[in-house]
Amino acid sequence: MRKSVRLADIAEPLGVSTVTVSKALSGQKGVSDEMREKIVALADELGYRQPSAVKKSLSEGSYNIGVLMHEKYFDKYASFYMQIYQQITVKAGLKNSFTLLETVNSDMERALEMPKIIQEKKVQGFIVIGRLDDKYIKHLEKSSNMPVIYVDFFSDTNKCDAVISDNFYGAYTLTSYLIEKGHRDIAYVGTVLSTASITDRYLGYVKALMENGIAIRDDWKIDDRHIETGKVDEERLIKLPEDMPTAFFCNCDLVASMLIRKLQNKGYRVPEDISVVGYDNYLYPGLCNVNITTYEVDIKEMARKAVDNLIDKIKGIKGRESVSIIEGHLVEKDSVKNLVL
Repeated sequence: MRKSVRLADIAEPLGVSTVTVSKALSGQKGVSDEMREKIVALADELGYRQPSAVKKSLSEGSYNIGVLMHEKYFDKYASFYMQIYQQITVKAGLKNSFTLLETVNSDMERALEMPKIIQEKKVQGFIVIGRLDDKYIKHLEKSSNMPVIYVDFFSDTNKCDAVISDNFYGAYTLTSYLIEKGHRDIAYVGTVLSTASITDRYLGYVKALMENGIAIRDDWKIDDRHIETGKVDEERLIKLPEDMPTAFFCNCDLVASMLIRKLQNKGYRVPEDISVVGYDNYLYPGLCNVNITTYEVDIKEMARKAVDNLIDKIKGIKGRESVSIIEGHLVEKDSVKNLVL
């Protein structure tokens, strides 16, 4: 039988008292927001649940929040969405609520099979992280009769509440940064139309080039994933062009790390010979020997906004359905060479 988690098991690694842990988990004052987040995150990781949690009624403001993600987003290294999920769990905990995660697969989408947490009414509302099939989304909305928030995408056909990062402006900012550093031959790596994020980032890249009188080249638009499955295919899709640019804009840091490895295998040095930028400011440790200049997504703010909006909807607080765009910022590292003399 699994040993129950005590307050002391949470307090000891963080160097705080059990009283501090108790205050943080029960929403009392006297604990900084930073420490409260650490306590809630560790409590969730250890599987701790307050003894009184199951007894609290909805009127007391404690909710079970479902989180749905497609299994294709659980790739060994593609854990960006898991970072979002962890932050959603933390933000829900700060609201005295709990998250239940369930994965969705392609068979479920085709069969329009409802997730068990919704079928069994284990949650009062749910958050979808990452795009699911449009027909499946419509079925979820119609059949669940529950509040829903989308994160990192939004439904193109339905009015919805969604929280996304500023993909268009972020990509525009990064591409403009490359141009300021003297680069005019810039390729884009990402399968356009495979996800809304990748498409919006491509459009931001295009805007920056057009504003600076730089031609858009089809041979410098490089696919990185299968459009049907969304799976990144480093070997068959990420191909170096015959006419090499001076810089590559990659739609995420994971793909940037793969491209850098390909460049280095061909004898190119980054950034001495070729510059590379990514997106997200998240990469599994040890995947790349170059610190990649990138655009950091504000995951904490996206998670806070998603949780707050969902709880408002659960409570019946009316508001206009809208897409909330969360701004990030450029993070300058070591992967770009300044060509301006």
